[in-house]
Amino acid sequence: MKMSDKVPVRLTVNGTSREGRCEPRKLLVDFLREDLGLTGTHVGCEHGICGACTIMLNGEAARSCIMLAVQADGAEIVTIEGLAQAGQLHPLQEAFREHHGLQCGFCTPGMLMTALDFLHVHPDPTEAEIREGISAVLCRCTGYQGIVNAVKAAAPALNRSR
Repeated sequence: MKMSDKVPVRLTVNGTSREGRCEPRKLLVDFLREDLGLTGTHVGCEHGICGACTIMLNGEAARSCIMLAVQADGAEIVTIEGLAQAGQLHPLQEAFREHHGLQCGFCTPGMLMTALDFLHVHPDPTEAEIREGISAVLCRCTGYQGIVNAVKAAAPALNRSR
């Protein structure tokens, strides 16, 4: 493909203005990983089913594997790389560490972004609500209990930071 066939994509990613040029059919997950070097967002099923590619797009969880980069032009995106600030883990990341909410780590970026979105909407969730809220992300290792415990533990810390 010639450079003239590529289209500009401008985003704010993790608080920083970023831009690049890509084929109109390039997926957002591939643009983030390949063009911007943000490899924390994982590519799983490539059909929007597993949730590994979940990011925050304009303040809401979104699957980056079923969205074109050009569709996100002008958007504000937060990836897993944007959660920790000034060398300090985000309270949700810290809760995952403390409550063994990860094992192999493949689903973890998508699970964290999904849980973050969930906790913004449900600041004091029950265990049943958490299970339903994270059900959009598939984990094959943990059995989910550690993840549920982590999300429950992180809720008060997120409420304090509002």
